[in-house]
Amino acid sequence: MDLFSHPFYQRALAAAVIIGFSNGFFSGFVILRRNALSVSALSHTMLPGIAVGIMVAGALTQVSAFVGALFASLLVGLGSVAVSRGNRVAQGTALAILYTAAFAAGVALLPYLNTRQELEHWLFGDITAVGNADLWISFGIGAVTLLAANLLMRPLLVTLFEPNVAAAQGVPVRFIQYLQFTLLILSLVASLQAVGCVLSVGLLVAPAATMSLLTDRTPLLFWGGGLIGAGGAVAGVLLSTHYDKLSPGPAIVMILGVFFLAAWLFSPRYGLIASLRK
Repeated sequence: MDLFSHPFYQRALAAAVIIGFSNGFFSGFVILRRNALSVSALSHTMLPGIAVGIMVAGALTQVSAFVGALFASLLVGLGSVAVSRGNRVAQGTALAILYTAAFAAGVALLPYLNTRQELEHWLFGDITAVGNADLWISFGIGAVTLLAANLLMRPLLVTLFEPNVAAAQGVPVRFIQYLQFTLLILSLVASLQAVGCVLSVGLLVAPAATMSLLTDRTPLLFWGGGLIGAGGAVAGVLLSTHYDKLSPGPAIVMILGVFFLAAWLFSPRYGLIASLRK
């Protein structure tokens, strides 16, 4: 209980709530669009961005890592959308090529960096190292993501399922598609400090995937996903305090995985046990 009086632990819990809820909410779009593999690709794209940020800034800092990861993810994510506009190459294909090329470039740069040991914190996250500036950045990104998603929920969903119908209704489909990827990338980068590049996909897939087994209502998919994401993130931070060798990032993703398995087993309608009974 003494930990709750320390500012670093209070910041870690606050960051867990903010990042967990905003990523859990946006995971609804990932599940509805069925592009979890795209999220995984973009999460690995942050590594070369961080490497380039270190080389440009000359050191591994919060700013260089954040700006580098954001730039690389936007470049690859929005680049895949632009390439797929020609209808000759699918977006998934373009994303696979661009992300593997970027990741390979990041791996090639690693031997030239003098901060490989410190880089591990950005690969797997260290939410206990969140400072006041990081907390405000996470809050700002979460607020922008939630506000944009709620204000534009209808055109986002129509474009997601029926882009031709959306265009006929006057929805700027191309802008909405770019906006979706931009919000997705912002959510990924916001979770960088909490769970790192490698595990960030867990926060953007597991919460809404868990809710999809528990409800058929779209609003609950988003808001329930946000609550599951926040609860799992806080639980991961609390769990890591009891086990010194367990980092908060892996603990958060493991707990979200347990939530998903529990829903898959015990969901009244879609769970394995209910299916066996039927």
